[in-house]
Amino acid sequence: MNRYDSNPFADDEVNPFASLKAKEKELHAKEAELKKKEQELKRREDAIARAGVVIEEKNWPPFFPIIHHDIANEIPIHLQRIQYVAFTTYLGLIVCLLWNILAVTVAWFKGEGPIIWLLAVIYFIASVPLSYFLWYRPLYRAMRTDSALSFAGFFLSYLLHIAFCVYAAIAPPIVFKGKSITGILPAIELLGYNAAVGILYFIGFGLFVCETVLSIWVIQQVYTYFRGSGKAEEVKREAARSTMMAAM
Repeated sequence: MNRYDSNPFADDEVNPFASLKAKEKELHAKEAELKKKEQELKRREDAIARAGVVIEEKNWPPFFPIIHHDIANEIPIHLQRIQYVAFTTYLGLIVCLLWNILAVTVAWFKGEGPIIWLLAVIYFIASVPLSYFLWYRPLYRAMRTDSALSFAGFFLSYLLHIAFCVYAAIAPPIVFKGKSITGILPAIELLGYNAAVGILYFIGFGLFVCETVLSIWVIQQVYTYFRGSGKAEEVKREAARSTMMAAM
């Protein structure tokens, strides 16, 4: 064979490495295409984020998703404990109001009348969604986006939540008609002539007390972070700017 003959493997039909090279080129092409799609998707997500639009998939509770809730992936790790406890207070309020319905239902059957039961149901129907949208969701948004205005909205609404829990734990007959809420005053009164119902009301009183104590801890922790992060000064500047614009 002439030492200057052409490469016997130059022809793809007889080159045993030709199919391997073709597959390698195909893989590189697919990889480049995937990277291009990822970059395009990232660009769209960034554009949506800059526009202030957040796409939230409903994922909680898992068996019947009605809200978006993902503390582990969306809340900074140093704030997750506070957020989890805040979520516990939201669930705790639901428990308090459900127990309230149960105790008031028993009281109705024992002769206290149906009006208090209707009021107990109204308290539940009104408080659960209002609490979510007025203070839990603003806190979740504030923790996720570090928004000073969301923090301010949370503080105002959460103070009202704490005031409601304190008032419910006492349950004076000034606002709550009859025995429509399981506070200490109706519990003491019921113990005088119906011990079983009185005990149910005392349990309700204990639940509202626990809810109050836990809620006070949450607002203290959030306020400590709020002051330490400089958000308080930011809110003051925003308020001053708004006042100046209104005056002008």
